Amino acid sequence: MSDYEGALNIAGESQMVAFGERLGQALSAGVLLLSGGLGAGKTTLCRGILRSFGYGGAVKSPTYTLVEPYQLDHRCVYHFDLYRLGDPEELEYMGIRDYFEPENLCIVEWPEKGQGILPDGDLRIEIAVAGDSRNLTIIAMSTLGQKALDALKSGTLINAAESG
Repeated sequence: MSDYEGALNIAGESQMVAFGERLGQALSAGVLLLSGGLGAGKTTLCRGILRSFGYGGAVKSPTYTLVEPYQLDHRCVYHFDLYRLGDPEELEYMGIRDYFEPENLCIVEWPEKGQGILPDGDLRIEIAVAGDSRNLTIIAMSTLGQKALDALKSGTLINAAESG
């Protein structure tokens, strides 16, 4: 269990993108794990993160390709979608470990599908659909993740204990 955990309610796509932009400023490298059902907003959150790095193009979920690389000015961002992964071992065949360099940001949707092969994450965000809004539970899983969560908490993030 993490020492740092937070909760946030997001109302609408524009707020999810804006939160992603703040998240990208707080976590510019490392491993971000995104969990939530279909249509929860994982790819929308990824779009906001990429915008924080100056990327203005389309962001699509790499459901069939498993990974979408973004070579940006000062960093590489790899967006993984493991929804259609049949077996975690398939990740070994695609050379998954080569992507997870310390200077890269790896965003992984459906990380539970890669369990046992994926490296530990720095930050985990669980997204739950609540009508027209989304409830995000944010969990730091490393020192890097704790620093990112602290940066977010100093802004609009509220403590999970206060959100009830």
